[in-house]
Amino acid sequence: MKAQELLHSWSTILSGRKPLMSIEITRECPLRCPGCYAYDDAHLGGNGVTLRVLSDYKQDELVVRMLALVDEHRPLHVSIVGGDPMVRYRELEKILPELDERGIHVQLVTSAFRPIPMHWTKFTRLNVVVSIDGLQPDHDERRKPATYERILKNIQGSRVTIHSTITGQMMKREGYFEEFLAFWSKIPEIKRIWMSIFTPQHGAVGPEILTPEERVRVIGELGKLRTRFPVLDMSERVLREFLHPPKSPDECIFARTTEIVSADLKTRVTPCQFGGNPDCSQCGCMASMGLAAVGHLEIGGIGLGKIFRASERIGRGVDKLRNSQKEVA
Repeated sequence: MKAQELLHSWSTILSGRKPLMSIEITRECPLRCPGCYAYDDAHLGGNGVTLRVLSDYKQDELVVRMLALVDEHRPLHVSIVGGDPMVRYRELEKILPELDERGIHVQLVTSAFRPIPMHWTKFTRLNVVVSIDGLQPDHDERRKPATYERILKNIQGSRVTIHSTITGQMMKREGYFEEFLAFWSKIPEIKRIWMSIFTPQHGAVGPEILTPEERVRVIGELGKLRTRFPVLDMSERVLREFLHPPKSPDECIFARTTEIVSADLKTRVTPCQFGGNPDCSQCGCMASMGLAAVGHLEIGGIGLGKIFRASERIGRGVDKLRNSQKEVA
């Protein structure tokens, strides 16, 4: 995070607003990926309410409602997720120019089952993130129809970030991540690669979950591989955070600074992007670890995390005062 962006974020927090926003713009996705947190029964709090049954919007109504939501919250950065946002690619053709004009940084997360328009490269604040589930045999099985072959075709002429979530299955094969990085680092359209670790809900069991020993091992491997593959955009400081993740959403800067809204554009996803009751002791969210690393930096001997918490308290007071004035008016 650049110094100017950090200052903007702190001023936003002081005003009682959250600098980050994540919007699930559609409930639809052509994939049925095992372990997808967005379609987990607990994602929206349980009680039978899931992303697949939630109402959503299309065409101009989606464009108008989403931009109104952004204008209401005035975030500095918006993540567009789903479902898969490319289901609404026609609407995105109208939404992205508007967000760019507002000076908002945008991250769009997709499986790249549909071509990424080459003219999107003109949006300098846009980061298109393509989700990849490991090496080709594993990915193609889990992510069809968004296979390697289809992704390579659909990202031609674009500039994208690759994001892969590490699962327990990947840990069973020696050299897995080296082979993964060797393949994607040679693709000219790839500007960076990010890696997260699968984050389970409390009480969950399954082959995706890493053991504590596997977690330590993979962080060690990535630390060595980042020197060989500079496209792996994960600093040593960030990697260390994976070994000691924030203990709860209350201690997670990413969770506390991000407003997350589901496909009906009103249901809030809490306590973080995973929803439900995530097991923070096994959190593998790269965004969480990135902001945790920022929080551990110091200015004049004072940790930025402490400055953030003080700013947040001031912001809540400002917001409370603002709301009370509205009630009086």
